[in-house]
Amino acid sequence: MKGISLLLFLLLAFAGRTLASDDISTPAADPQISIHEGFVDERMCSSCHGDQAAAFSKSHHAKAMALADDGTVRGDFDNSRFEHDGVVTTFTRRDGRFFVNTEGADGSQAEFEVKYTFAYEPLQQYLVDIGGGRLQALDIAWDTVRRQWFWLGDGTPAKPGSTYHWTGPFYRWNRTCIDCHSTDPQAKFQPQTNEYKSTYVATSIGCQSCHGPGAKHVASAQSGNASSAVKPDTGLPKVDAGICFACHARRTKLLDGYQPGKPFLDYFSPALLRQDLYFPDGQILDEVFEYGSFQQSKMARAGVTCLDCHRPHDAGLKAEGNALCTQCHTETKPERFINQDPSGLFDTPGHTRHQAGSTGAQCANCHMPERTYMKVDPRRDHSFVIPRPDLSATLGTPNACTTCHVDRTNDWAAETMDGWYGTQWRKRPSSAHAFTGAANGDRAAEKALRALVSDQNQAGIVRGSAIAAMSGIAGVDITTDIRTAAADADPLVRLGAAEAAGNIPPEQRLDAIGKLLGDETRAVRVAAANALAGTPPHLFGDQQGNFEAAVADLRAYVETNADVAETQSNYGFFLFARQRTAEAEAAFRRAISLDPTLEGMRINLAEFYRASGQNDRSEQTYAEAIRMAPDRADLRYGHALSLVRKQALTDAIVELEEAVRLDPQNSQYKTTFAVALDSAGRTGEALDRLGGWVTGGDPDIIGLALQYSLKLRRLPEALKYAEDLARLRPEDQQISGLIGQLKQAINEK
Repeated sequence: MKGISLLLFLLLAFAGRTLASDDISTPAADPQISIHEGFVDERMCSSCHGDQAAAFSKSHHAKAMALADDGTVRGDFDNSRFEHDGVVTTFTRRDGRFFVNTEGADGSQAEFEVKYTFAYEPLQQYLVDIGGGRLQALDIAWDTVRRQWFWLGDGTPAKPGSTYHWTGPFYRWNRTCIDCHSTDPQAKFQPQTNEYKSTYVATSIGCQSCHGPGAKHVASAQSGNASSAVKPDTGLPKVDAGICFACHARRTKLLDGYQPGKPFLDYFSPALLRQDLYFPDGQILDEVFEYGSFQQSKMARAGVTCLDCHRPHDAGLKAEGNALCTQCHTETKPERFINQDPSGLFDTPGHTRHQAGSTGAQCANCHMPERTYMKVDPRRDHSFVIPRPDLSATLGTPNACTTCHVDRTNDWAAETMDGWYGTQWRKRPSSAHAFTGAANGDRAAEKALRALVSDQNQAGIVRGSAIAAMSGIAGVDITTDIRTAAADADPLVRLGAAEAAGNIPPEQRLDAIGKLLGDETRAVRVAAANALAGTPPHLFGDQQGNFEAAVADLRAYVETNADVAETQSNYGFFLFARQRTAEAEAAFRRAISLDPTLEGMRINLAEFYRASGQNDRSEQTYAEAIRMAPDRADLRYGHALSLVRKQALTDAIVELEEAVRLDPQNSQYKTTFAVALDSAGRTGEALDRLGGWVTGGDPDIIGLALQYSLKLRRLPEALKYAEDLARLRPEDQQISGLIGQLKQAINEK
């Protein structure tokens, strides 16, 4: 399975996309319901707010999760059978209960009872209890449109019991999905036993999910204040966009207890525009939900919010078709927009270049193109892009033109737009080239990224992402750039600066981002504390108090994610940087206990042992990981290096050869393998291997082949490799001189 493509797939997979019945009351039979302090039974809301409750009952939110019964289960449980890659699953029902017989964690067939439905359309998943309070989402879902079962995974199915098997941590509701499908869900992970005692106020999303705890509100209403001439205190905070983004975002949770009115960035750290999540122009790639896209848009910067387009209770659109857009994009500028002017005639063939009422004339189809996730669920991009087929042709970014006209090319689309608008549209500024260069490690992109960071007309998330990307490729010191970004008014730029600081020399970090330790935003403080982990305590000076406070924020984040192996392992690196070796080892081992089959956790422990001088334990840990995942090239490579450190060169060569076999495109593995052969006195064999790899045009491989051919006095081969290298590095005078010397030496023979 391609874990990265589905990472966090349950984090609001369908909040906002599920259908409800007319009854929003919470079934008392759900054993996980607990009326948490400050909250009330959801049924109390509808007793006064009937209209809102009726509207909400029609929403997609209302059945984000439900007890499995005849009224909520949509899949075919009438002895239906589904098979994928040799795994057979059958779905049955008995006495009003629903069962699945499938491959369990131990690899054998077993029967599991479905406890809950998860979402409603366009697909529905099912949760089963496998013990220890763990609710697991089956990786076979019901397609409510095609009315058939399908497998959510990609590639080769994960091994039973492993991370990405349906019984593993990735599909665990308590860990991955709990935040967004119920009302005030609390995971209540028990670190001592690795079990859960999860509870929530209501099984599905309810009124208090968006309005906050209702006890004070109910008490105020019951006191009679509602009939007073003085406007009563409702006891409820004002709902803002943050409550939407709490779920509709690709983010890391920093702290439990988020409620409306509280700062979003104090409880969550949103993902920036990374190349594994977004296309270089900012369009959605992986499943990132809406926050990161919308923050890039001109609309967000103009003050538009979710509720300008979506009705608050049934979550439907405020208007159908283009009428939704022409609420603001009218012929006359709306008064609410002071600094922006969205006026104009847009809903006409003169703008759309398509027949009125046609698919191509719909604003959303051009400016909010869809991308399908979980195989059947199309989501619209909320960055409101302008189609750029010219960039698609050169950079591989998608565009709405050829997404619709699938039989046409990007060049055709670009030339058609030239005919409509002239060629000036091709010169419209775009972040695509800068971020493409960063993704390719091209230092020439540094100037373009720096321009993005300093451009106040760019969205904060773009500018913050640019400084983070620049730190990964910069060829010169960029401490000054990071320091400037750290002083920016936009918290997302400061967040990018804090993340960027992790890529500059440790001794420069305090000067660059020290002030961020006292930032008003928790997400920034936590990122700054992480980056400054290795700073000696005596250097903090009057920042020491801020550092300790930021570390407390970091610890709270770690405790909030106590069941997430990656978080615990990353904390191990933080502790090791603080020279707290015993605590660091405990954190690495805790990560392994949480997810024993996640190889990366064992790699981190092995590297910790290496860095702390425990070479034997490092080698043993790599060997353990390989027994679990023998086909992981990076494990073979890491194990080989640990064997080199133990001076077991012969065994290391075996592992390096295996790493090359498993990942034949990795030049680092190849060059290290060749160096090991040379070190073992097998230089001829090393050169022969390199000779078979030079056709790839990698300068490191060619350079090493040149070195070994000179060492063996195989001058004609050396000349060939020198000429190959010269073509790649025409400005290198040393290579030119070497070519002349080699030609002379060969002629003299």
